[in-house]
Amino acid sequence: MTRVALLHTGAVVIPIFADLAATCLPGVEIQHLLDDRIVADLGRGADQDQIAARLTGLGTAAKAAGAAAVVFTCSSISGYADRLAGEVDLPVYRIDEAMADEAVGSGGRVSVVATVETTLKPTAALLHARAALLGRRIELVEVLVPGAFDAVVAGDRPRHDALIAAAIREQAAASEVVVLAQASMASAADQVEVTVPVLTSPELGMRRIAATLTAITDPVGER
Repeated sequence: MTRVALLHTGAVVIPIFADLAATCLPGVEIQHLLDDRIVADLGRGADQDQIAARLTGLGTAAKAAGAAAVVFTCSSISGYADRLAGEVDLPVYRIDEAMADEAVGSGGRVSVVATVETTLKPTAALLHARAALLGRRIELVEVLVPGAFDAVVAGDRPRHDALIAAAIREQAAASEVVVLAQASMASAADQVEVTVPVLTSPELGMRRIAATLTAITDPVGER
């Protein structure tokens, strides 16, 4: 049985990805690995090599346990994916890449909403990079939602979602697409009805990973 390791920076998203894996990756064994201090340490200006070493430790553990691939479920660390892939000699997928591609294809004015600066900047950089790769021009608006991260850390999911929903409504009025930068924000998207797409990374990312794994493990020539 194929095993895939999901690397998380917050325990709150583990149930989300467990449910998605059951739907998108039936027959694949999922390993959850967690370092729940990375985002906080990044916010304090932690040395990038030190963060990379911690991720290498998790990736090495995944490979030792028989994982065929690693998935970063957090946009704050997605920029380390290529480095980790080289360190552990495994495919390392970014959960937010499919979301970024859909956002770039949806319109020229994109609002990216986040609850922490450490996620906002990497997501904005990814959107610009994917736009350049796909030959698209985008106008990007970066929005940080004060208080939302503190609310979810304190266990107040309703306040977290309400703050993000308000930001979505505000940005939807002037954007062609709204991007929610963190997987943990996905629940807020269900609370709003707006006239533009509101994109979240978990389902889009897992569906792309499922398609990629299928292509690798079941090439056309072997069907």
